[in-house]
Amino acid sequence: MNEVTAGATSGALSRIRLHLARSKEFPEGSARHGYEFVAPLDADGHIDDEAWKHLRTACTVTRFWANEAPEHGRLVHRAGGIGGSSWVFDYEEDASDDDETGHRFGDHAFVPGEYVSLRDEDGDMHTFIVFSVVRA
Repeated sequence: MNEVTAGATSGALSRIRLHLARSKEFPEGSARHGYEFVAPLDADGHIDDEAWKHLRTACTVTRFWANEAPEHGRLVHRAGGIGGSSWVFDYEEDASDDDETGHRFGDHAFVPGEYVSLRDEDGDMHTFIVFSVVRA
């Protein structure tokens, strides 16, 4: 698999890996804390919400957090939030108390080296670095 770069086919599924960025608790960041998810990206690395509508069942997420068991779920686009909608990692379809919301995921380019933020199920915001993006 090759790293996705600008000029990639719009709506192509990509596997995006996020690692916890530097923080007070983790001054060097942490490759043991993060997410790997599949999403359709446009040529600039933004999530393609139109393509997602057709590919939503393939848009999965795995949360890995040190020694905890991995959690598996789906990338979901929901009404509400900044700009009228938000991207959410949903781990249980019938519950919303375990959801984790991407902060302005629709505005961010998922390109290695860029930073994104997620609000966890407890309401805490964490910053992640886009570690890799590869065609799925």
